[in-house]
Amino acid sequence: MKKDVFGYYVWVKRLLYATIGLFSYIGLNVRNRMKVKGSRVLADLPDSNVIFVSNHQTYYRDVAAMLHVICAAKWKMYDGLPHPFYLFWPETKVYYVAAEETMKESGWLPRLFTLAGAITVKRTWRSNGKDVDREVDTADTQKIDLALSHGWVITFPQGTTRAYAEGRKGTAHIIKKNKPVVVPVVINGFRRAFDKHGLNLKKKGTKLSVTIKPPLNIDYEASAGDIMDQIMDAIEQSDRFRFRHYTKLDQ
Repeated sequence: MKKDVFGYYVWVKRLLYATIGLFSYIGLNVRNRMKVKGSRVLADLPDSNVIFVSNHQTYYRDVAAMLHVICAAKWKMYDGLPHPFYLFWPETKVYYVAAEETMKESGWLPRLFTLAGAITVKRTWRSNGKDVDREVDTADTQKIDLALSHGWVITFPQGTTRAYAEGRKGTAHIIKKNKPVVVPVVINGFRRAFDKHGLNLKKKGTKLSVTIKPPLNIDYEASAGDIMDQIMDAIEQSDRFRFRHYTKLDQ
């Protein structure tokens, strides 16, 4: 009857991982084919104070894919998703940052994802479909600090599924404060295969990819802006990658 740092029963999280995992596996690795690169990096990470920074293409499927990769790596299954028996004894010390208003949407899936390890935060720049400008809620950052002290945290520093969107400096401030191991992740293909929520399949046979890169060499004393620039380049969302993308489209 063990609980995690937020008071959720671990056995409930394991059950949810198996349920959500089996449901999502079909879309990731049966109707589509997901290629995993670099996941051996996970074997050398400490048990806590690790933050994953990733680009973002769908609300839920991105998170599910990363949880699959992490759970498979726990069973020493690297760079691929074999038969998903790894879901029946998954890695549960993993949390992910999600917008509070997204996780409050009606329906059963947001609730399940919340129980499975969501750290809900209020966006400082967007609320109810409108642009806002408000201070960071310290209670939100404290929740992320707590999760890092206990395990691994998945973040999407752009805070939106729009490609090449500006990175939010809140992630950099959390990194400066906690000094975690920072692991960049690049995902691709999810926007083509699924709808914005990541629930409905748009196209079968899409090549999906999740690439885990080596931890960044972070100067924790650098400015938040410089740290964010380093992160955005690592997750291939900086201006130079935007230029490459649109140059290819024009060719």
